[in-house]
Amino acid sequence: MKTALFIARRYLVAKKSRQIINVISTISAIGIALGTMALVVVLSVYNGFDNLVKGMYNAFDPDLIVKSVEGKSIPGVNEFGDLSRDPRIDAFCPVIEETVFLQYRNQQAVAQMKGVDSVFLKKSPLQQYLTHGRFNVRFGELEEAVVGRGLANNLGLNVAFIDPLWVYYPKKDVVFSPLNPMASLEREKLFPAGIFAVEQHYDSDHLLVSLETARKLLDYGDKLSHVEIRVKEQRSVKSLSRDLKERLGAGYVVLTRYQQNETLYRMMTTEKIIIFVLLGFILLIISCNVLSSLSMLILEKKEDIAVLGSMGARPRLVRQIFITEGWLISILGWAAGMITGLLLCFLQSHFGLIALPGSFMVTAYPVDVQWSDMVLVSVVVLGIGFLAAYAPVRSVFSKAISLAYPGSSLGVSR
Repeated sequence: MKTALFIARRYLVAKKSRQIINVISTISAIGIALGTMALVVVLSVYNGFDNLVKGMYNAFDPDLIVKSVEGKSIPGVNEFGDLSRDPRIDAFCPVIEETVFLQYRNQQAVAQMKGVDSVFLKKSPLQQYLTHGRFNVRFGELEEAVVGRGLANNLGLNVAFIDPLWVYYPKKDVVFSPLNPMASLEREKLFPAGIFAVEQHYDSDHLLVSLETARKLLDYGDKLSHVEIRVKEQRSVKSLSRDLKERLGAGYVVLTRYQQNETLYRMMTTEKIIIFVLLGFILLIISCNVLSSLSMLILEKKEDIAVLGSMGARPRLVRQIFITEGWLISILGWAAGMITGLLLCFLQSHFGLIALPGSFMVTAYPVDVQWSDMVLVSVVVLGIGFLAAYAPVRSVFSKAISLAYPGSSLGVSR
């Protein structure tokens, strides 16, 4: 192997009798470098957007949700006993959630009301996405609400205004009267305390109120819609989910963050796979230049092959020389592309060289280099390079070897 590597390295840097072979080899190395760099940069930018989107959803969605298999409500927190004192749990939040009707001045809207307690307000990452006002649902005896930016825009609502926000919900066991519709509705008067902007899906129709306000408006008594759990360490999510399912029984369902937005996570994973396959296919086409340059090199070195044969070199050694020669071209391209790609990612993440057009929460393209992706890119690039080097040896080399080894076949030792 050392002999094959030594000769292949000499062939790589030596001047060829036909200049076109050097040109094609250089183009091959540059093409592989550009393909590798594109894989590194595109995957890292995609990871950056992936983390950004997941971070937005994670601000609103908890690590685990416990809800009833049937019906819209579950018993109160007493049903869970000392579950909230599990050392793996950072926040245990009872929640009441329901669709309600809102009126602010002359504007009306249908929204998703979420009643939360003080633990939720203290532990929720949503407070980091507050754009106006305070992240609070009560000011002394005054009931308040935190509203999504999209919903606030639709209602013309602002935290600086003193007009109340009216929340309506149908009364239980009361027949709706078209003559006096207000008699069949429960209502609560709130004042906007803050506005958050995290993701359009939540911003457009969500508002937070106190758990007591939601319980009184919906006449829930001690019941809850579900329980939200945030863990101290992400690695304990699976074990905690499994323990909760065993403890609570078949009447409850425990959903992880992935299961809460399964369609979104699957779509993002599929998109990443498609991007990788497309770039890998482009790289495969670029690597065909290696096949061309190596085929021409084998034809040029027929005399050298004959000399090596007369010196006692076996066909397998000669074959290894040209495979190694072709692979060295791919390795040089891979190394140059990997270094350049990582350097570009470093510069983008630290200095934000390329800005995002429009108005977004981030001003520059986000970048996240994941070393598992880099290993996968390396395996794919070097694997394609090896196949591109091996293919001409199986075809062109078999003709050249017959001159030096009459009666021999490729791959048979002497």
